[in-house]
Amino acid sequence: MANSKDIYHPSKEVVDYATIKDYDKLYKQSVKNPEKFWADEAKRLDWFKPWDKVLDSSNFPFYKWFVGGKTNIIQNALDRHLTNANRNKLALIWEGEPGDIRTYSYHALSREVCEFANVLKAMGVRKGDIVTIYMPQIPEQIFAMLACAKIGAPHSVIYGGFSHEAIAERVNDAKSRVIVTADGGYRRGKATRLKEIVNRAMEIAPTLEICITVKRTGEEVHMENDRDYWYHDLRSLPIAEKCCCTEEVDAEDPLFILYTSGSTGKPKGLVHTHGGYSVYTSATHRMVFDIKPEDRWWCAADPGWITGHSYMVYGPLINGATIFMYEGAPNHPYPDRWWKMIDKFGINILYTSPTAIRGLMRYGESWVTKHDLSTLRLLGSVGEPINPEAWKWYHRVVGKEKCPIMDTWWQTETGGFVITPLPITPLKPGSATKPFFGHEIAVVDETGSEVGPNEVGALVLKKPFPGMARTIFNEPERYIETYWKKYEEKKWYHAGDSAKKDEDGYFWIIGRSDDVIKVSGYRLGTAEIESAVVSHDSVTEAAAIPLPHELKGNAIYVYAILRDGEKPSKALEREVKDHVGKVMGPIAKPESVSFVDSLPKTRSGKIMRRVLKARALGEDEGDVTTMDD
Repeated sequence: MANSKDIYHPSKEVVDYATIKDYDKLYKQSVKNPEKFWADEAKRLDWFKPWDKVLDSSNFPFYKWFVGGKTNIIQNALDRHLTNANRNKLALIWEGEPGDIRTYSYHALSREVCEFANVLKAMGVRKGDIVTIYMPQIPEQIFAMLACAKIGAPHSVIYGGFSHEAIAERVNDAKSRVIVTADGGYRRGKATRLKEIVNRAMEIAPTLEICITVKRTGEEVHMENDRDYWYHDLRSLPIAEKCCCTEEVDAEDPLFILYTSGSTGKPKGLVHTHGGYSVYTSATHRMVFDIKPEDRWWCAADPGWITGHSYMVYGPLINGATIFMYEGAPNHPYPDRWWKMIDKFGINILYTSPTAIRGLMRYGESWVTKHDLSTLRLLGSVGEPINPEAWKWYHRVVGKEKCPIMDTWWQTETGGFVITPLPITPLKPGSATKPFFGHEIAVVDETGSEVGPNEVGALVLKKPFPGMARTIFNEPERYIETYWKKYEEKKWYHAGDSAKKDEDGYFWIIGRSDDVIKVSGYRLGTAEIESAVVSHDSVTEAAAIPLPHELKGNAIYVYAILRDGEKPSKALEREVKDHVGKVMGPIAKPESVSFVDSLPKTRSGKIMRRVLKARALGEDEGDVTTMDD
C-alpha cells in the first residue's frame, strides 16, 4: 500500500466544474434512505409503466428491484434520444486497427440496431431466447448487443479471444440457437480467424443452428448452407427493415448473461436485468465521471467483459454521451497509437486498466508527450488495484497533473462501480477511496466483526443495490454458496476480495482473498508486493506467488518483466529483492526473483497467479481456457 498520507487534491478548476460538490452530504442521505435514492435515480429514466415497489427483499438473496415496472434498456439508451437534441449527435466514433473510421449519430445507430433486430427476428429469435455474440471490437458488436436487448432476447457476449471449447461450454449452458460472429478482426496487424473458431465450437455445441457472420477482414471462411449467413446479405433483404418496435419487458427480465470464470469449476453465468442495471450503470457513470453533453468518452475495454457492457455500451448511451471505440492493440503499429487517437478525436475521458497503463509506461514518456492530450479532463482505472508507480505515471505523464484518476473497484457481479472517487475526492494513489452512494461497506474478519484501521479482512457489501446480478444462470444454489453463504445471517454480500480501510475511511483493495500470501503469520497482498517490485526503476510488471517454505510456511516468489533495454542478472535480482525489503519491510523480501518475457494472463489482463504456482510446483494448471496465450 502506498503511503496513505500521500494525497492529491483536485484543483479549483476541477471542483468548480464538478456537478456534485458535497460527497458526504449526499452519501449520508443515500444510506439513510437507499430506496428513495435509487427511486430518484430511476425517475430520471423513461418507463413504459412505473414500478409498484422499489425493492422486494422477501426472498433473500434473490432481490427484485422496481417491481411491476415495465421498461427496456433500449428505451433509454436509444429511443428517448431520437426525440431530443441528441438525435443528430455522434453516438459512436470507431477506428479500426488498419486506420479505417466509421461514425454514427444516435439516429443512425438506432437504424442499424433496428435492421439487426429485424434480421434476428427473421432468423427465429424470440423474446427470452439467449443469443451468443463472439466478435471483434467493431461497431456491429454493439449493434448486435443492442438489437438483442431491443427484442427482449438476452445476449451472452463472449470475448473474441476465447477458444472453441470455451465458446461451446458457454453456448451449451445458455442453450443458444443463434450465434453472431465475424470472419475476423485485426490485432497487431494480423487478422484473427473468429469464424473458423466458431465453426469448431458448433461441432460440439448441438443447440446452435444458425451463425450470422459480419464481413470484416475478407479472409476465406467455410460457410455451410442453411446454417451460415453473411450479415451483409441478410441486411440487403426486405427482412431488414429500418423500423423495429422496442419490446416492452419487465424490470426484472434478463438483459444479458455474462460468464465469469471462478478459480475453480465451470464459468458462472451471471444474470443482469433491464430495470435495475439501467438505473445503476447510468447513475454510476454519470456521477463518477461527471458526464457532460460535450464529452467524448473512451472506455478502452472490450464489450466481451462487464466493463465493456456497463461503461462502453449501456451506461454512456443512456447518458447520451459520444462513445469512442478502437479495434486493435494499444501499441500497434507504434506505442503512441492511443495517444494519437486521443489527440485526433479530442477524447475527454479515458477509462482503462492498470495492465494497459503499465504496458505503455515501459515505452517511456516521449511517445505520450509528442501528442496534444489537452482535451483530457478525467482519467479512470479498472480491473485490478493500480500500483502507485503506475498511478503516478498516468497522472503526471498522461493527465499532465490536472486530470483526477477515478480508480474504481467493482465486479461482474455488481454491474457497476461500488468503491470509487468522484472528481472532487482527494486521491491517494492505489486506493479506490470511498463507497458509491447507497452502499454500506465494511472490512471484516471470519466472524463478521469489523477489523481495525489498516488491518486486512474480507470486503462485504451490507445493502442490496439495483445493479447486482440476480443469480447464476440455472444455478441458484451456487449463487447463494458463492456470494451469500459466508455471512448469511447478516445478509451481507461476500465480495471474495480482501481489503483494508485506513484511518481516513479510504478503502484499499488487496486482491482476491486467495491472492494473500501468509509469511511467518503475516498476511501480505500480492498486489502490494507487486507494487513494490514495479517501483524499482528496471521493472515494468510483476507477479508474486507463495510457495511452501519449511520455516516461514510460505515464501514469496516473484516473476518480473524488465523495461526495454534492461538485462537480467544475479546482481539485478539481489537489487530487486533488497528494494522490496526496503519498501515493504524485511518480511516481504522475496525468496527469488525470476526475470521473464511475459506473464500468464486472462484475456481481460488479469495475471493468473495460480498457473505460475502450479508450474513452479509441477502441478496440473487446471482450467486455462481464459488464458490469453
